[in-house]
Amino acid sequence: MTVFIFISSLLGAMSLGMPIAFALMVCGVALMAHIDMFDAQVLAQNLVDGADSYPLMAVPFFLLAGELMNAGGLSRRIVDAVMSMIGHVRGGLGYVAVIAAFLLASLSGSAIADTAALAALLVPMMRDAGYNQGRSAGLLAAGGIIAPVIPPSIGLVLFGAVAGVSVSKLFIAGLVPGVLMAISLIVTWWWLCRKEAPAPRPRESAAVRLRTIREAGWAMLLPVIIIVGVKFGVFTPTEAGVVAAVCAALVGMFAYRELTLTKLYESMVNAARVSAVVMFLVAAALISAWLITVANIPDELIALLEPLIDRPVLLMIVMQLIVLVVGTALDFTPTILILTPVLMPLVKQAGIDPVYFGVLFIMNNAIGLLTPPVGNVLNVVCSVGKVRMDEVIRGVLPFLYAETVVLLLMCVFPQLMLGPLRWMH
Repeated sequence: MTVFIFISSLLGAMSLGMPIAFALMVCGVALMAHIDMFDAQVLAQNLVDGADSYPLMAVPFFLLAGELMNAGGLSRRIVDAVMSMIGHVRGGLGYVAVIAAFLLASLSGSAIADTAALAALLVPMMRDAGYNQGRSAGLLAAGGIIAPVIPPSIGLVLFGAVAGVSVSKLFIAGLVPGVLMAISLIVTWWWLCRKEAPAPRPRESAAVRLRTIREAGWAMLLPVIIIVGVKFGVFTPTEAGVVAAVCAALVGMFAYRELTLTKLYESMVNAARVSAVVMFLVAAALISAWLITVANIPDELIALLEPLIDRPVLLMIVMQLIVLVVGTALDFTPTILILTPVLMPLVKQAGIDPVYFGVLFIMNNAIGLLTPPVGNVLNVVCSVGKVRMDEVIRGVLPFLYAETVVLLLMCVFPQLMLGPLRWMH
């Protein structure tokens, strides 16, 4: 009965058009009423405590870093550098899209920001070059969701804060899955374009390639600073967000001289707006998370899935299927905040490494950004690239299948992630 009240109150509030943060608060009130412990002070206290988290301070800084990269010309120079190196091969613009998506992902950690930057730069170029418009947009969307998986991932920061898992370990563990996602996209693009890709672009001269790489040097130095700094304990993931934002601002203002004071102000305002939404969601979700624990919903779920406790691989696949289904209806952040407190007790009961589960959980939620009806990354590609939604959905399907296969492989063969994690940490 408790599970029914939790689900029905949440879905009922959302079906009325209520914002998800308020729907989470309504869900919390419904659970408090059901277990006969309603107290407005407890509601307010948990709302305040939800946002009072040191690891969550990384979120606004990484969002600001993404805004500054786009405004300061860092994103464009990374794309130009990759273009000069491999843009001349058959299907080259597609390979440029994937590699540039991976590099941008290692800078901002935001799928929406990275996809918007890539779509604005590459969709018109791929359209003019004669590539299939829907497939090109689908590739850019699939490349954009690498950002929540590799450091500095905002999704991993949120999961670590809610689940009480080391964000540094999550960052390091996300590297291999992110690389495998990029490789799966490259292989899929090669298979689709091996016969029908348009004529390649002319090869750039050595002087042009050297110049574009030199201009992108400052931008490409940023992910190295972040990853090496977190790996060797120079700064925490939260401090890494500050480092990323400051470095992006300095490079944009003094190295590239494209980040004016006006653009800096606009970037800070945009980052503040998005941060306010995310932090309010986190605060509201803690109310539900606390009541989920008090109402023993995790125990009910453990009892339901108890036959699978001794079969962790099968249990992981079942949990990922649940997340995949929920991700088609809910956006990225709410799915993390709602399901993490429900699933983590089951993960601990089964003896599954919480870092391993966390990365796959975030990877699965990232894939949900490509699935309608929500599919925010699809909406970004459509609006920025001026492509119809039905075209993008058809174009993204092969890449969606490829990334889902990578997710399933990680479930069946945990050592693909745990082996490199033990070596790198």
